[in-house]
Amino acid sequence: MASSKDERIKDWQERATKMTALNLKAIEPMLAELDAHLTLRSYIVGYGLTDADTTVWKTLRENRVAHAYVKQNLMVNLSRWFKYIEEAYPQKTELPQRPAKTAKTTQEEAKDDGASYEIGLQDVEHGVVTRFPPEPSGYLHIGHAKAALLNDFFAHKKYKGTLILRFDDTNPLKEKQEFQDSIIEDLALMGIKPDTTTHTSDYFQELYDYCVQMIKEGNAYADNTLQEVMRKERMDGLPSKCRDNSVEENLAHFDEMKAGTPEGTKWFIRAKISVDNPNKAMRDPVIYRCSPQPHHRTGDKWKIYPTYDFCCPIVDALEGVTHALRTTEYKDRDAQYQWMLKVLKLRNIYNWDFSRMNFIRTLLSKRKLTKFVETGVVWGWDDPRMPTVRGIRRRGMTIPALQEFILKQGPSKNIVNLDWSSFWATNKKFIDPIAARYTAIEDDHKVPVTVVGARAAPYTEERAKHAKYTDLGTKKVVFSGNIIIEQADARSFVQDEEITLMNWGNAIVRKVSHSLNPLSLKTVTGVELELHLQGDFKKTKKKITWLSSEQELVPVELVDFDYLITKDKLEEDDNWEHFINPKTEVRTKATADCNVASLRVDDVIQFDRKGYFRVDRAFAHGQPAVLFLIPTGKAAR
Repeated sequence: MASSKDERIKDWQERATKMTALNLKAIEPMLAELDAHLTLRSYIVGYGLTDADTTVWKTLRENRVAHAYVKQNLMVNLSRWFKYIEEAYPQKTELPQRPAKTAKTTQEEAKDDGASYEIGLQDVEHGVVTRFPPEPSGYLHIGHAKAALLNDFFAHKKYKGTLILRFDDTNPLKEKQEFQDSIIEDLALMGIKPDTTTHTSDYFQELYDYCVQMIKEGNAYADNTLQEVMRKERMDGLPSKCRDNSVEENLAHFDEMKAGTPEGTKWFIRAKISVDNPNKAMRDPVIYRCSPQPHHRTGDKWKIYPTYDFCCPIVDALEGVTHALRTTEYKDRDAQYQWMLKVLKLRNIYNWDFSRMNFIRTLLSKRKLTKFVETGVVWGWDDPRMPTVRGIRRRGMTIPALQEFILKQGPSKNIVNLDWSSFWATNKKFIDPIAARYTAIEDDHKVPVTVVGARAAPYTEERAKHAKYTDLGTKKVVFSGNIIIEQADARSFVQDEEITLMNWGNAIVRKVSHSLNPLSLKTVTGVELELHLQGDFKKTKKKITWLSSEQELVPVELVDFDYLITKDKLEEDDNWEHFINPKTEVRTKATADCNVASLRVDDVIQFDRKGYFRVDRAFAHGQPAVLFLIPTGKAAR
């Protein structure tokens, strides 16, 4: 019986060697077989842990594709067994150790954390061409960044194909050259280099011709139904009164639209697909509208413009796109996309949907973000409270951290509402090694301190800017008998207790003076400390930041921000304007050490006991330096 058990263990160990492929299609049958085998079992072989369990477990854990699949709980028995073995036998199933951090690519970082890019794209052996088609009607936000990075990943890193940057410039009312330029700059900052840049407006003539073709073939018609009536008819599955107009009538109305006449502005062109299809995106969508305003690229040449849903499949086909990768909000419109290709007899293109990146208390609607800007809720598109690429960079997010975080999410279809804390926790890993340490004391009731035992004359020592990362260089630390500390620290002092002055040594509290104002919250007006440098800093509970008064102190303004929205997740029937946070900015005046005078815009530092900051405005005589607090994942954005 023992030998039979040994044979079964050996059999599963051999099967494990076939579970190493980084291709879900290749290993899924074996995972399904294992899932079925575990239906009524806690262990693969017998009634206790064997080498069959440990070998198979480690094989799945070390295979990033298999591990990501198991974590999704799609195979209940397999996921249950995997979790049980991990938790019950930690010594037998040690997780694979990550190698020491080197110059890892963002692709490798994504793999390490289980993001699977083996999504089974069709016909990749014939070449892969993806596209990122932003509308130049605002600045890139973090949702756009995900779409751009994933399209770049599959085009350039996964399949060595082609990435097209195409500006979907079909709405002259909203678009500006400023937005287009900013998108190009932000993509470059994120390391995205499209192989070619095009515009939908390059194809206005071809799109017009295709619309005429659809009208002539009975696949489109002109409609002057009022928008609110049209919307209700579509919702109720009712046909428009214009649906059966003749081809001649439809072409005549399209001519009026093309000319931009008052009559033409009343009409739309709609695809003739279905009246009552369960998928409402298939209910005769609008594909052309009249808009006589000048276009920022084509001027007054055109008075009619195609909708995104009409031009996207056509231009994709004309430009050789093989895989249209886009967020799941377009899922219902995939059928419409394929219908357009079919009726116009255009080449095949595959659709793949991935989840959009949603964050708590955050709006990613460009229309709503535009209103924030236009109504003065924020300073502009690069405001650090905005979820734009420029906004989060101004807040202190590094580009490598942004790339890593997004690629770790992967192309999954699972829709989740992310917390900003994980986003900023990723960033902390990148800023800690480059953030020199300095000191700042809040101005509000800062306390003068006399240090007994200090040298009679002030003196300066060179100290490392970062105790761990000494390659950051040194800074000046000024020591003297007259220093300042913060009010909160002084209030906590107890007579004769021993404290530690950071970067100096221990001292004993000998005297604490308070304000005589009876309405005061016992404001401390002065402190006397006695140096006790032979004291053990490990035994003190209070580590105090301080600054010598006898140096060129630098005025600074420390700025923290809160969410723009007060509710974690807005529901469909919520009026978002009712949830705008009335107070999202807190400014604190403080005094910093002399080294801060040399900081430049965009420098990232850490003030001891206060956190990480990005310099938004450098110090200049007559104006303080302004620094923005960078979240680290421990607190709200």
